[in-house]
Amino acid sequence: MSDNQLVISIDAMGGDHSPKVVVEGLALASKKNPDMRFLVYGDMDAVSAEFKKFPFLEKVCELRHSPEVVHNEDKPSQVIRNRNTSMYQAIEAVKKGEAAAVVSAGNTGALMAISKMLLKTIQKIHRPAIVTIMPHRYGRYVMLDLGANSECSAVNLAEFAVMGNILAKHALNIEAPRVALLNIGSEEMKGREEIRHALQMLKSSAEDLGLNFVGYIEPHDIPFGKADVIVADGFTGNVALKSIEGTAKFAAAMIKDSVKKSPLSWLGLPFMYFAARRVKKIMNPKLYNGAMFVGLNGLSVKSHGGTDGFGYSVAINNAATLVRQNFVETVSTELEDIDLEEISQDLFYDVL
Repeated sequence: MSDNQLVISIDAMGGDHSPKVVVEGLALASKKNPDMRFLVYGDMDAVSAEFKKFPFLEKVCELRHSPEVVHNEDKPSQVIRNRNTSMYQAIEAVKKGEAAAVVSAGNTGALMAISKMLLKTIQKIHRPAIVTIMPHRYGRYVMLDLGANSECSAVNLAEFAVMGNILAKHALNIEAPRVALLNIGSEEMKGREEIRHALQMLKSSAEDLGLNFVGYIEPHDIPFGKADVIVADGFTGNVALKSIEGTAKFAAAMIKDSVKKSPLSWLGLPFMYFAARRVKKIMNPKLYNGAMFVGLNGLSVKSHGGTDGFGYSVAINNAATLVRQNFVETVSTELEDIDLEEISQDLFYDVL
């Protein structure tokens, strides 16, 4: 593969329907990105059988046999010691510089553990975070952490705010993203101690951190575009994300059921077609597939395990976009002049 080609490493065995869905995603992504090449790790026989459906993939993919698979029930502490899995070897390709990013639909905990071990965190970042881009009523927003860290300190939350701010500026083209902490209320005394401490850190140091910090945001305000970057610990963020996804599915199902039960609704369907199609497109979760692990010295992207080929291709495209934008290098560079530990200590002494 030539030096001017963008190379993505693929864990072909991760996900609920691998390698079928993975190969379908590769086919779609390669058509959209003719300059892209892939290192595909997985069971040689199983992946080759799927390749036969898309003969042109042989020209853009290098298949590397990996004898073992990371399963959904595997514990991260177990998989990090097994170098023979498709997930481990796909991530290792990024570490070795053979690929610019890795995409996997496999076990999230394992993907994070192996990525952190092999790629290491950016020098000033204590913990990487899982981040995704979601739609709200007026556009899109960035949300993190979504499950990598169930418990976080104030410094961790401040780091997430800085990284989310960088992603929103470059991926969403927002000049001064509004950054908010997810909390159970808007009053400053609400929430756990670390959230209140993070609030004070971000309020007092927003200018030094280059943030347009707007304070707390409550869950019910998320879909209405009151912030461009939403920061939470991994437990809270994951619960919020799944609640939003569940509510969207519930609303869609209720509308569908209501239309079926009302003959008058059927008469109005032709007039609602274009509006309904627009809403369906905006709310399609496949269009937002591909959560990123930010804070690492390498790009690791997690696809939803139950997605289809189109959804997997979106995850690959997201990885390619971030590579082209030099996202990892941008985060590292913008963090060079920021010392969150010092800011935290200064705030501590001010409180005393």
